[in-house]
Amino acid sequence: MPKRRPDHIPMRTCAACRAVRPKRSMTRVVRSGDGSITLDPSGKAAGRGTYICEDPACREPRRLAEAVKRALGAAVEPGMLSLEVTDAPT
Repeated sequence: MPKRRPDHIPMRTCAACRAVRPKRSMTRVVRSGDGSITLDPSGKAAGRGTYICEDPACREPRRLAEAVKRALGAAVEPGMLSLEVTDAPT
């Protein structure tokens, strides 16, 4: 198996704004086998996952709920998932 290039940075697409960004700068949301939707801070939880970027507009409850519904196929009430809105990316 070939080794990874040291400069390789995994990229993911935000479910809300569709922008492609580095995986480490995004938050993963997972639909587990029992259908529950949770945040995955480790990025390793089992289940179907999608990513949300650090942009405050993407973390607005209504937009977040629509994006998760579209990406994971599960109904989410606005405000059910609370992602901290930050003004500056970490």
